[in-house]
Amino acid sequence: MNIFTVLSLLGGLVLFLYGMDLMGDSLKRLAGGKLESILARLTATRWKGFLLGLIVTAVIQSSSATTVMLVGFVNSGIMKLGQTISIIMGANVGTTVTSWLLSTADIQGTATLIKLFKPESFTPILAVIGLVMNMTAKDDKRKNTSTILIGFAILMFGMDMMSSAVEGLKDNQTFTNLLVMFSNPIMGIIVGTLFTAIIQSSSASVGVLQALSLSCVIPYSTAIPVILGQNIGTTITPIISAISGNTESKRVAFTCLYIKMIGVIAVCGIFYLLHSLIGFEFMTQRASAVNIAIVHTLFNIFSTIILLPFCSLFEKLAIKTIRSKKEEAERDAFSALDDRFLEMPSFAVEKCKELVFDMAKIAVEAFKKATMLMKEFDSAIFNEVGELESSIDKYEDKTSSYLVKIASADMSSKDSKVVTELLHCIGDIERISDHALNIAETAKEIYDKKITFSPKATEDINVITEAVAEILDLSVETLINEDLEKAKYVEPLEQVIDRLKRVIKNGHISRLRQGDCTMELGFVLSDLLTNYERISDHCSNIAVCFIEIARDSFETHEYLQHVKADEEEFGKMYEAYKRKYYIENNA
Repeated sequence: MNIFTVLSLLGGLVLFLYGMDLMGDSLKRLAGGKLESILARLTATRWKGFLLGLIVTAVIQSSSATTVMLVGFVNSGIMKLGQTISIIMGANVGTTVTSWLLSTADIQGTATLIKLFKPESFTPILAVIGLVMNMTAKDDKRKNTSTILIGFAILMFGMDMMSSAVEGLKDNQTFTNLLVMFSNPIMGIIVGTLFTAIIQSSSASVGVLQALSLSCVIPYSTAIPVILGQNIGTTITPIISAISGNTESKRVAFTCLYIKMIGVIAVCGIFYLLHSLIGFEFMTQRASAVNIAIVHTLFNIFSTIILLPFCSLFEKLAIKTIRSKKEEAERDAFSALDDRFLEMPSFAVEKCKELVFDMAKIAVEAFKKATMLMKEFDSAIFNEVGELESSIDKYEDKTSSYLVKIASADMSSKDSKVVTELLHCIGDIERISDHALNIAETAKEIYDKKITFSPKATEDINVITEAVAEILDLSVETLINEDLEKAKYVEPLEQVIDRLKRVIKNGHISRLRQGDCTMELGFVLSDLLTNYERISDHCSNIAVCFIEIARDSFETHEYLQHVKADEEEFGKMYEAYKRKYYIENNA
């Protein structure tokens, strides 16, 4: 083996790992966050959890990615430790799918049909198809599909490159002696563990072993312990992921480690005990790529069969290993904004949507409490409004920062639109809470100065308060329920609120001339009406933003012109609201 052989081997390894990473990421994007959501919700029973873990991992082809998801779910309070254990076991079986795909490189035969199924025959075809699709794709689904094909082609080219690089080692005595050393179960397990821990993927590690088996004579006595070690090494990814997490997430990581270690000990003990008693003749025979896939699969199936009934014991073991910290703070609303979810943009966007919905509900509550103070001031309620406004400020800071992080991730155009919508809406919701606090402070000023509005002014204020409460409810329902029909009613009502402000101001000027009102009352009333109008403006922004995103556009001014140009429909809604919130113009 010379320097050029080593470079060829390293080049093949790089292509192999890059292809696997490219294919896995594209598979996750193609799933669009659905698999993550399923994992987070549908784990009612042990077997359901096992099947979900198996299916999700088979699709994204990475048990490490699945377990990192679980660490994130538990860290953010979405799932409990007990729910994750059967999923982890399912993920261990699901990850064997990759080794079966790679085993196609070991297909033997000279017939034309058989040759077509060999990677060197179909991989170039997949690469060309993927490239053409990628260049012509107009939607995310086709683009992700093309990247999967390209990723698989790169992976197989890398595997072939590694096999070619080590082909000369089959006659190398030093390499043969090294393989014999790995036949020692303990040494083989250690080597498999360390190599997999370094590249952080058991699928890739098994793939490298399969690539070596294509050119070199790797006996079962070497392959089996190395495969067992590879299964332990893959737990390094969730362990690293959990370092910055809370107690529960660390327990998930240790559960992954215990399941693999105990599985290896159990299977290894049974297998080598039988080998010492019976003496398996196949141990000295060559293990092909297909044989390695079989061993990898059988280990994970057998260890799961043995360990699945003891899920509760693994939970207790993890709890005893990682003790709860008494000083550990309770999870807050923002624990779902976990950086681990940035690897799953669709799921991360869903978590942000939930927080923005909560934020909108808090804004409605703040407004309604603030308007209560206009009728009867209560210092406790006034303080509550201030706390709600502070809470929304925190929501805005945390959620918008997280959305900016998501925006820098590689995500679908659909998710990108949602992120844009949420970033716009967050600002409007925060401003609504600011105006709610302003209304509360106006109510306090009225109370402190013992100001009294005239009966007509009080009646007018009640009318515009009801109108603003309705537009706020409409815009929040539009946002939460994605209700396009309700969104259409927001703009006509916003126009009516603008009219109410003008009519009420004109009425005040009329009363001022007649000596029924004072200038001081006028300033207070003007502040109050300005806050009402601004709230309705922000409600309009939310509804328009939602409609434009749904229409695959984002031209707010163009939309407003279009709405107002449709005189018949807009006019009907406007007149209906005008009658509902009628104030006589005394000017």
